[in-house]
Order: sequence, then C-alpha cells, then structure tokens
Amino acid sequence: MSKPVNVTVWDEAEGAIGPYPQGIYTAIADFLKASGEFGEVRIALQPQPEHGLTEELLAATDVLVYWAHCYHHQVEDAIVERIRARVLNGMGLVLLHSAHASKIFGRLVGAEPAKLRWREIGELERVWRIEPAHPIAAGVPEFFDIPHSEMYGEHFQIPAPDELLFISWYEGGEVFRSGCTFTRGLGRIFFFSPGHETFPIYTLPEVQRIIINGIKWAAPTGHPKITTGEQPFIPPARA
Repeated sequence: MSKPVNVTVWDEAEGAIGPYPQGIYTAIADFLKASGEFGEVRIALQPQPEHGLTEELLAATDVLVYWAHCYHHQVEDAIVERIRARVLNGMGLVLLHSAHASKIFGRLVGAEPAKLRWREIGELERVWRIEPAHPIAAGVPEFFDIPHSEMYGEHFQIPAPDELLFISWYEGGEVFRSGCTFTRGLGRIFFFSPGHETFPIYTLPEVQRIIINGIKWAAPTGHPKITTGEQPFIPPARA
C-alpha cells in the first residue's frame, strides 16, 4: 500500500476574502480533506513566523499548494530558497492563480516575474481540456465554464512547459495556457490559473477535481534524495 500524500495549503493572507468567509486556504483544505484521497492536510500562512513554512513542516510535506495574488515581494528570499530546495529534492508544488508571479515559480522555471495580460470584469472563462489521457485531466470534461472570472491572456512569459493540459478562452476573445506542468530536479510542478478571490471558483467541482489530480500527480515518486557538495573519495572495489 502506497504512503498517503501529505499536503500543505499555503496562502498569502489570513482571514475572510471575497466569497470565502474562512479564507481561500480553508476552502481548499476542506475539499481536499473531504475527498479522502490524502493523508495530513495542513495550512500555512504568510503572516506566520517563517511564513508558516518551517523546515519541519516542509520536511513533512509531500505537496505544497501555493495560492497568492498581491504580496509576492513580501516573501522572504530565505523561505523561497527553502521551498526551492525541497522541490528539487522531490516535493511537489501546485501553484494557483496569481502564484505565476511568485518568487518561487519564477526561480524554479526561470521567469521572474512571469508576466501576462489581465482584466478583471467578471467575464466568462471556458476551460478546455486538451490532454484527456493525462492523470491531471482524469474525470474532467472536455470543457467547462466558469461564469465569472479574471481574464488572464497571452503572451504568458514563461518557458515552454513540459506539458500543456488546459487552455482557457474568455468572452473578450483572449486565450491563456491555464494549466501546465514543469519538472525541476526531482520535483513536479503544476500551475493552474483559475481562482481569483472575488469569485467562488474553488467551489466548482471541475476545479476541485483538477487540483486534487494535480496534487496526486505532483506527489514524490520515490527517487533518492539529490546529493550535492563536496563528497568523500570512495575507492573502487578491487578483486
């Protein structure tokens, strides 16, 4: 039997926001717990000491779910490097909404910040599934509509992703690479853009399924830890 996946949900703010009276982090943690597909589901918040991401917590985290929107510059570089080291050694990272502009995403994929076009008028977003056989797309319809969303449009200034899984179309005509994956070191990274705090996007079953699938896909695969730095000389065995 495989080890249960332990998840930490991180948010840049604490308290009520938009349609989430207990915070976005609680809404996400609640549906992850309700799915019954994970082990421990913890919450960490930027206002906490060390942004809630202590060495001990990250060591116990298989996948970090990272939601952010406005306060990327306030995340301490030492904590960013701590997350980056864990990802390179196998921890999964699921980045939501404006986490595309976070320090950790930029430093891992080489685009800091990863700029794009945007508009916030609450228009319809249609999310197209373009890789139906991928594990993150399991159980997701060919397309689904988000009635009100923030527009994110191309050009999205990121390196070509390893896999492009979802594309969004908006009422204004723009399109966007809204779901894509990267691998860095031993760590798997999934970016999924829908999730503006003004709208109850994380209550949609399709969005919840994609995030759940993304966490399961990003979970560590059991590779040995990467060893770097000076190493002792080990002579070859001789007959």
